[in-house]
Amino acid sequence: MNSKFKPTLLTPSTTQISNEQTLVDPLSAASNHLPKAKIAANTVNNIAVNNTLTFATAVDVKQWIKAQAQALGFADCGFLSVHHPLFIQQTERLQQWLAKGYEGQLQFMHNNHQLRAHPEQLVEGAKTIISVRMDYLTQTPTPRAVTDYHYPNQGIIARYARGRDYHKTMRSRLKQLALRIEAMLPEWQHLNIGSEQDFIFRPFSDSAPIFERPIADAAGLGWTGKHTLLINKQAGSFFVLGELFMSLELPDDAPVKEHCGSCSACIDICPTQAIVAPYELNASACISYLTIEHDGVIDSKYRRAIGNRIFGCDDCQLICPWNRYANLASVDDFAPRHNLDSSSLLELWQWQEAEFMKKTEGSPLRRTGYVNFLRNIAIALGNADGSKEIITHLRTRLAIHSAMLDEHITWAIKEQQDKLESFEP
Repeated sequence: MNSKFKPTLLTPSTTQISNEQTLVDPLSAASNHLPKAKIAANTVNNIAVNNTLTFATAVDVKQWIKAQAQALGFADCGFLSVHHPLFIQQTERLQQWLAKGYEGQLQFMHNNHQLRAHPEQLVEGAKTIISVRMDYLTQTPTPRAVTDYHYPNQGIIARYARGRDYHKTMRSRLKQLALRIEAMLPEWQHLNIGSEQDFIFRPFSDSAPIFERPIADAAGLGWTGKHTLLINKQAGSFFVLGELFMSLELPDDAPVKEHCGSCSACIDICPTQAIVAPYELNASACISYLTIEHDGVIDSKYRRAIGNRIFGCDDCQLICPWNRYANLASVDDFAPRHNLDSSSLLELWQWQEAEFMKKTEGSPLRRTGYVNFLRNIAIALGNADGSKEIITHLRTRLAIHSAMLDEHITWAIKEQQDKLESFEP
């Protein structure tokens, strides 16, 4: 996805977390050899095939695939060879990044460097990667305005995480795209780009050691911004990424020119100064990492900066001038559920574990776990407006869950007490 903690063209990026430890595609235990689609004559997955189309070159095939991708809800797609030199280059840069200790608890970033450098070994027989993007905004934010934090008693959840988890939708639609391609292979035999008998494919969405953003960058879906996220000139950066590895051999798309220029808005706005230099992120200081991936005590030096962000952070995207062109999602899965775009901190604080599990079913929020979710809310309550009611609610959870959570509750109570004392005559 276009998200945090996935290595970018220069350094690992940060907005949504990957499960790169998982190398088995959940679609199939033998996903490199998925069963052939049974498709009626002149149809592709029950969609009529236009037999009048002519495919003179592989470029014509690419244009057809791009049209099919858009019909399936992808905003754009690009093509890249599995043998592109970026994979070895990015593996070397990842190792340099890890040597600086920026990964925090993301120990899986140390694994599978051989597969990162040689993605053809990940899917045997694959020749081309189709990189796709899917827009996820459901409401266009005010350009260059970080406004969510004007409501300090409201819990702020990163925009990609307010609806359903996109990973299943991404993989399902990539599989549909592959089946449409497979059905057209007889029409393309004369181009010698791959045969129907030998066709293999495998969809990915944060499920393997893949350099998602560098692939999308090299395939022309955008350029890597100074915040290490991918930016598209026509669509900003509020989108997630996915990949389809396949045995069809198609020419690469060209990368696009970067357009960040001298702008440093994303670097300047970062609450914890986690963007330590242009294109270089200290993930262990990033609020997205701290509130999603980090397990246990959050260092007190970051707690005030976290504000009321209880799952992820969008500041570096909200401030980016290119997001004035951000597109709205064409997929319903991203629509906020359970009022997660407007819930008060006290409302969320009162969720019992059963309610948390029910309301986060099929949601990215499930990743952080219940106790860490409460930890994040405790920090946000400490940063909320001074209130005796908040102190009362904080105390109700002391000595119940864990010493780790108690530490954050105690800190939050002290922050609240200090605010109330400062307002006394």
